[in-house]
Amino acid sequence: MNDNHFKYTNSVIGLPLFFVLFLWFVYWLEIRFDFDFTENGIFPRTLSGLQGIIFSPFIHADVEHLYNNSIPLLILLAALQYFYTRQSVAVISFGILLSGLITWVIGRDSYHIGASSLIYVLVSFIFFKGIQTKYYRLVALSLAVVVVYGGLIWYIFPKVEEKISWEGHLAGLITGFILSVIYKTPEYKKIIKYDWEHPDFNPQEDKFMQRFDENGNFVNILIVELENEFPSYYSSQFPINYEIIVDKKNESKPES
Repeated sequence: MNDNHFKYTNSVIGLPLFFVLFLWFVYWLEIRFDFDFTENGIFPRTLSGLQGIIFSPFIHADVEHLYNNSIPLLILLAALQYFYTRQSVAVISFGILLSGLITWVIGRDSYHIGASSLIYVLVSFIFFKGIQTKYYRLVALSLAVVVVYGGLIWYIFPKVEEKISWEGHLAGLITGFILSVIYKTPEYKKIIKYDWEHPDFNPQEDKFMQRFDENGNFVNILIVELENEFPSYYSSQFPINYEIIVDKKNESKPES
């Protein structure tokens, strides 16, 4: 595996920083001009609520809500951009759209806002994609995501906390898994090299290639019999004399 795929660029920091700053800018607009963008969020199964599929990740209820989403987004977007550069833009774009659409279908009758669904998309995609690639660095990244953000799994279930959109979290988790299956990463696929693919391969020393002549015809290897290479018995120039000794037991005869 060639680790040259992992290259640091300005986008590794620039993309997540721009995304998070834009979220704060939108919230600043609400405070500065007394806007209320909540009604632009996802309202399930209504025509007007469809706009929230695009707008909802950029709308937050308060500073705490925005702050809690900003830190994970910075970390996860940077990891996505560094390890999955080719797929990052598509994962973010379609992650927002698909998770929003699923939320619109399964959500309760309320406005669903916040970038937490995108956070679940990123966690899910990074985890499942790393396991699928079987590449040790990406598997390690998957395990790190589980250790840091594994607790998020509880918030995909209803009634854990009333104020959160568990539907959006569940939609993000499902979306991340779907995208991990759709978007392939052939650059991380382990390439199997056979002996004859190596530059130092010598066909004359290969036992299999020796079975073929210069025309590609199969031939039997000649077995050369080496006669008298090893004597069948050991010989010595010194005479050997054998003496037969009768075995006598050192026992007393019984008295009569």
